[in-house]
Amino acid sequence: MAWTKHRSRTVYENDWMTVLEDHVTNPGGGENLYGHVRFKNVAVAILPIDENGDTRLVGQSRYTLDAYSWELPMGGAPLSEPPADAARRELEEETGLIAGNLVELMRMHMSNSITDELGIVYVATDLKAGAMRHEETEDITVRTLPVGEAVQMAIDGDITDALSAAALLRYALTEGPNTPSTGG
Repeated sequence: MAWTKHRSRTVYENDWMTVLEDHVTNPGGGENLYGHVRFKNVAVAILPIDENGDTRLVGQSRYTLDAYSWELPMGGAPLSEPPADAARRELEEETGLIAGNLVELMRMHMSNSITDELGIVYVATDLKAGAMRHEETEDITVRTLPVGEAVQMAIDGDITDALSAAALLRYALTEGPNTPSTGG
């Protein structure tokens, strides 16, 4: 038996998300309330790789964690915008880099028990200088380091953002830092 939704109500909504509470029948036949979040954006992350095999991480204080976080440059793509266009925009805004080449690396659901949010990661190469334009809520530090060191940070737990860690590990397992197809 599949999930059956009987009714839904909006508990909270803003420009980025809607929090819903659904009355459902679960696969075992029981009745439940199920809270979940619908995002109004697709999460996009970018793994930039320059001609030296270096990448860029962005560090910033994350309110929800009450902690500083190192992660890939990322942001939200409104559902009306092609995700690759948003990825290019976010890369330049957060790191000051413009991607000459952008290739999709992976897609993943961010936390599929509570949200339908989709995350898409791109590898950006053929990088050129652009202009950083941080948002009011961003106090970003950009760090340049070899891709292998960023992968090791994910392995060591120094990068805890799910999309960043998954992307770095996927890249290390499937592409590797010396793969010609992503080297520019």
